[in-house]
Amino acid sequence: MADIELDQKSGAAPADEAGTLDTHLVAASGQPRKIFELIRGPAEGANFEIVRVRYGLHDGHTLQIMAERPDGSMVVADCEELSRILSAILDVEDPISGEYNLEVSSPGIDRPLTRPKDFIRWAGFEAKIELGEAIDGRKRFRGLLHGFEDGEVLIEHEVEGFAEKQVIGLPFRQLSEAKLIMSDDLIRESLKRRDREDPAPSDGE
Repeated sequence: MADIELDQKSGAAPADEAGTLDTHLVAASGQPRKIFELIRGPAEGANFEIVRVRYGLHDGHTLQIMAERPDGSMVVADCEELSRILSAILDVEDPISGEYNLEVSSPGIDRPLTRPKDFIRWAGFEAKIELGEAIDGRKRFRGLLHGFEDGEVLIEHEVEGFAEKQVIGLPFRQLSEAKLIMSDDLIRESLKRRDREDPAPSDGE
């Protein structure tokens, strides 16, 4: 297992790298991954991106699909539109035996971070990250995000021998879970981004 190394990188990832790494955080292997592969193309064709697919939550019969537009927006009407698209596909392909509930939603403010682009888009905000395998005896990390580069998530963390927190790199493929931590700054920024992406109509429209 590689040791944690200090990272002086810029936090920006090449466009091809940010889009081609595996999607294990979007959909786990097995049924969720099969469903993701089934719905990904039609969702993208309608200008949606799948953020996460989970099955068996709550009552054991809920298929939860989080999604957003490429710019990060996702309003109620978008959820309704995507739900109609996916329902039609799932009814035909029937990947789940028996009855189940389809739940389509936005990622929310304290959203899961499942793709390299998420760590870039939300750099500067605090996140919790858990690894599948420990590095230097540690699986859980919490700190400010500094982006993504060379297959690693960059995050501020305490490092032995340094008085101040340092930026370290965590291998993306070793992440088992990552999400933003709710804060006043995050709420304010989320509202600002929503307003920029969905401006209110002017008078007379």
